[in-house]
Amino acid sequence: MAVALEGIKVMDFCHLAPGMYCTMMLSDFGADVIRIDRPREVDTKITDINLSDSHVWSFERAMNLGNRFFNRNKKSIGLNLKSSEAKQIVYRMAETTDVIVEGFRPGVAKRLGIDYDTLSKINPTLIYCSLSGFGQDGPYVNIPGHDVTYIAIGGALDMVGQEDGPPVIPMNFLADWAGAALHGVIGILIALMAAKQTGRGQFIDIAYTDGVISLVSLFAYDFLNNGTKYPRGCTPFNGGYPGYNVYKTMDGKYIAIGCFEPWFWANLCRFIGRDDFVPDQYAEGERKKIISDYISNFFLEKTRDQWFEILKDLDIPTGKIHDLEEVFEDPQIKHRKLIHEFSLPDGQKERTIGATIKLSATPGTIKSPAPKIGNDTSEILHKLGYTKEHISQFQSQGIINTPED
Repeated sequence: MAVALEGIKVMDFCHLAPGMYCTMMLSDFGADVIRIDRPREVDTKITDINLSDSHVWSFERAMNLGNRFFNRNKKSIGLNLKSSEAKQIVYRMAETTDVIVEGFRPGVAKRLGIDYDTLSKINPTLIYCSLSGFGQDGPYVNIPGHDVTYIAIGGALDMVGQEDGPPVIPMNFLADWAGAALHGVIGILIALMAAKQTGRGQFIDIAYTDGVISLVSLFAYDFLNNGTKYPRGCTPFNGGYPGYNVYKTMDGKYIAIGCFEPWFWANLCRFIGRDDFVPDQYAEGERKKIISDYISNFFLEKTRDQWFEILKDLDIPTGKIHDLEEVFEDPQIKHRKLIHEFSLPDGQKERTIGATIKLSATPGTIKSPAPKIGNDTSEILHKLGYTKEHISQFQSQGIINTPED
């Protein structure tokens, strides 16, 4: 079976999850991804903790969780980039590398001597993708941040929550996963296609905040051209109207209703026995309250699952609001076979989410779990032409890291 990105070599300098997610997607579809990991004695953030203790949250647990999930299918070389010898190894690797992805703060890659200007002189066909909070320039370039701050500045956070309530923080799938990781993958694939035409690589500047603005661009377009604002809990898209909302059911669980189109709204109104509501899909004031209260009371008459079984066959968009335990018991999710199980080196089993982009001819595959830091250092250096003596010397000087360290 053909492999979509077979032959594409990627160097991964990312130590935060969005960048690792970006390169994981490339690796799932066949790219040869080598992580440039910091040796344990250099990276003080690396600790061995018990991930199964799910009730204890810490920075270290989050970092380890990301490393375990996002680094599947990759190889690892442990390099202390503060040494000149390690930089020379990177430069030799860059000669045959197609893509580099890094998630340092702007200026750090240049300070380390692994920036695009330096490496593109070694390899003019190199595609170099930088992921950062605000991009490589501008007044905010040196401000630290995380998903919540990027979605705040990008306008998304202000739209989430109930009317007259505070903004509600969603999980980090807006700026981190979609704004940065997915935009990074898209940019890299576009650049690879462009390189086929031009024979040259290029620099890709991905900003988490720019990605957030891309995700709200429909609403931004409306504002820029018509002055329309989208306050939280007040619009057809964020719970401002009864036809596109969530409702509590008899068992204390919730069901989602997505009747945005007028014909779906009409189907819902007829189902609940209130044809008189049909003209008032976007009613305001007291009329909207009457409709909302009626529908809210209506859904309290049965359980969530009972309502779903009834509504799913009536051409009314509906969905059970699942917690994660329920997600993987759902028959549709089971049918899509999104869970992949493989064996770890110690013989234990681990389950993960497989490639969610379904390609008929070149599907993504999960070949291996995340490597230990420096797991493939010796193999990679041998392929670069370094001898056993070189490797032993590098190891004794703390320039490289191998699994034995």
